[in-house]
Amino acid sequence: MENSIQQMQGWHERCLGLLCDVRVRGTVKAAVDACIERFGGLDIVVNCSGYGVIAACEDQDTCDLRSQFDTNFLGTLNIIQLTLPYFRTQSAKRKEGENAGRYLIFSSTSGALGVPGLGPYCATKYATEGLIESMLYEVDAFGIKATLVEPGHVRLDEPTGLDDKTFEGMALDGQDGHKINLKRYGHFFVKKPSAAYDTPTAPAGHAKRVVQWLADRQPTSAVKSAELVWQLGHCRYPPLRLLLGSFAIESVRDRLRSIIEEIEDWKHLHFPVADEGGKRKGSKDADRDGDDEDIKDEDEDMEQGDAGGGDEVAMKEEDEED
Repeated sequence: MENSIQQMQGWHERCLGLLCDVRVRGTVKAAVDACIERFGGLDIVVNCSGYGVIAACEDQDTCDLRSQFDTNFLGTLNIIQLTLPYFRTQSAKRKEGENAGRYLIFSSTSGALGVPGLGPYCATKYATEGLIESMLYEVDAFGIKATLVEPGHVRLDEPTGLDDKTFEGMALDGQDGHKINLKRYGHFFVKKPSAAYDTPTAPAGHAKRVVQWLADRQPTSAVKSAELVWQLGHCRYPPLRLLLGSFAIESVRDRLRSIIEEIEDWKHLHFPVADEGGKRKGSKDADRDGDDEDIKDEDEDMEQGDAGGGDEVAMKEEDEED
């Protein structure tokens, strides 16, 4: 509720500005219904709402946790559940090869790897990724697509010139006459750390240090990223995940490599496999049975050897008689 309805109006003639709180299901429904009534349909749903608290996991209280999960996960679920019925109805009317609708859900690299200082925020993004990936199996038959957008750190090089060097502390006049304070860190709350985590090199302060250090050093453009996301709306076979920026690609790739290496290092610790007799390979009973079978095989070999020796004696006697 940081914006007003006046700010949302008058951008251009094909834009309908509405306000809603993604945490409140009724406001989301009102916005969806108003959009369908105005434009006669719904094709693409983009959810880029998000909130995070930068602090150690131990320092985040119930209010911090609930605010992040209500916004990032339950807010996304509200949007999906209130728009899926319309997309499914539209599915019956679509032509061959056409999609009935699509979702562009903003996740984060924090939805693919853990970041110290952003534990609960990462948890909300992990949950969102699991939600979308599971949902795709359920709605693919209806021709409904979804993409998880995972941006890394991006610089703010907006055409207005409001980059990191100039907009800190700047205020612009809103259309309703009041001032708009532009935030450097977006919708993140930097919480004061407790004594245990309040050291210059504490891992819990990693997220805060990164955000403060990056400033305008991010190699990825927010404007170019927005252009790529827009193109996803016209892609017939969109990817499940779109990673934006070299930081995002390299960090997620490194984590996947570490997972594969860990699997290979520890794969020898597996559960024993049951044989046809119902006994587990590698168990004591199986080893004992194996020993018994070995002894039995040795006895059979010895009997066969004795039988072979008797035949040789008989052949020798026949030779002597001859």
